[in-house]
Order: sequence, then structure tokens, then C-alpha cells
Amino acid sequence: MPDVKALSQDWLLKLLSLIIGASLWYFVVGEDRVDLIVTMPLEMRNLPTDLVIANQYKKDIELAISGPRRLIQEMRQQNISLPIDLGQAKPGAMVIQNEAESIPLPQGISVQRVQPATITLLIDQLIQKEFTIEPVTFGKISDDFTLASLSLKPPAITVTGPKTTLDKKQGLRTSPIDLSGLDHSSTLQVHLDLNESLVKLIGETVIEVNVALQEKLVRQTIKKVMVKKPNNSTFSFTPSRVTVEADIPKQVVQETPELSLLLRATILPLKEGAAEAEVHVHAINLPGHTPIVIHSVSPEKVKIKK
Repeated sequence: MPDVKALSQDWLLKLLSLIIGASLWYFVVGEDRVDLIVTMPLEMRNLPTDLVIANQYKKDIELAISGPRRLIQEMRQQNISLPIDLGQAKPGAMVIQNEAESIPLPQGISVQRVQPATITLLIDQLIQKEFTIEPVTFGKISDDFTLASLSLKPPAITVTGPKTTLDKKQGLRTSPIDLSGLDHSSTLQVHLDLNESLVKLIGETVIEVNVALQEKLVRQTIKKVMVKKPNNSTFSFTPSRVTVEADIPKQVVQETPELSLLLRATILPLKEGAAEAEVHVHAINLPGHTPIVIHSVSPEKVKIKK
């Protein structure tokens, strides 16, 4: 005689399985299915540290998918990406096949189309290269000055990037620096003149340019410069005035009515019994101006009268 209790439990298990199966059918098959186009980002993994992807490529793919609305909504909340293993990458072109079977989607969602079907990566060696920077100038500085020096800070920069890109450049240049009418030393902030590929590597780069000007010196012959004898001296000498040849800043020459006022001539200490004394000439200090340069004194010595 059959065990009534066992038959009852078996019947309950079958009913429970039927309910579960019906529920799954409803959620997986019976639920509304939708067709949708979504984008999925590519995730580049395991690229060797001495290599770099040198080209611009599409960072995501477009998928046409079909599946239950609920599963698709859940998938979109999970931020799923497509991993691309670059562990075996070598310099050169590398073609990635975007196959539907490799797309990591939840079970129940099917991929109808992948766009683009392939992606080409240009793999290149990653190197560092130092570039010296050349200043580019235009315009004429003030007529009263000459360009003493033009220095850059830094004078060179090191760039890290794809070998094929960096090998095309031998040096860098500044954007044009306008010196028109400049009449004083200046420190300027100047952009580097970079092509698009270098801008992508280092961005818009600004360096410091130090422009040092020097006043133009003009040769002048200054006559009748009075010679002074040492204090408390009792001797006399001849001549009492000398002629001096000196380089004087152009602006100073234009602004000084009597150039002899810029010079001081004195007799150096006498040697005992000397019949002559050497004349020493020096220029006064003019703040903000280039120092005066003495070239010659005539006569170089004066005769002592005792």
C-alpha cells in the first residue's frame, strides 16, 4: 500500500517546481523584450610599461542588444566594460576584433550587432627625450639699447611619449617674442610653439624668458678735464687739464650738457723726487646706467713744478 505521506510530499515538491518554473518563464521569456543600442567602454589591460598606444582610437563600442527589459536595466546599472588584454602587445599595428561572443553580458541578453567590428591600435615604444628650446624674436628694441642676452628658464624640457612622435622633433621653439621698442630689461612669460601631437603629450607649456638690455655706448673725446692734486699738496703741475677718450651711454650723452662733469681726474701719489706724476681718471657712478668705460688719457702724465 503506497505511503500517503510520501506521496503528499512528492506532490508538493512537484507543485513548487512548477511554480518556480512558471515564474522563471515569466521573468525570462514572458517578460517584455526590448531591442536597444548601448555603448560599452573598452578597458585596456596589461599594457607593458615600456609601450604606449600612439594613435587616437574609439574608446567605446556600440552594441545592438536584445533581451528582457529588467535584465537590460540591471545591466546598464552595472557599468560593464569590455576588457582588452594587451599583455602580448609589441610595437606596430594591433587589430582588436570586437566579437559578439567576447562581450561580457548577462545571460538572457543577446548581441545583435557590434560597431565597430575591429579597432586598430598603433603600439609604440615609450621613451624620454630632452629638447632644447630656441627663442624666436621679432621687432627692434629702442635705438639707445643693445640686446645683452636672452635666456630661457628652463632652457630645455624632457618629454615622455611615443618614439615615432618624438623622433620627428629635434628641438622646440618659443612663440614669437615681440621686442619692438623695448627700453628696459624684462622677464616675460612665453608659450612654446607646439604642434598638436606635443600639445597632447605635455599640454600648453609656458616658459620664462629673461631679456637683458644694455645701453648703447658711444665713443666720446672729452677735452679740458680738470686734474686735481692730492689734498694738502704744495706742488704745482702742468698741464692742469687732460683729454679723455671714453665710451659713454648714448642716453647720458644726450642728456648731459657738459661731459667733463662725468669724469674725475686726479694725480696718483708721487714718488720721492719724481719729476712726473701719472694721471688717473675715473667716471662717476650713474645709477640705472651702464658704467662709462675709459679708454685713454692724454697726456698720461703731468710734469711736477716744485
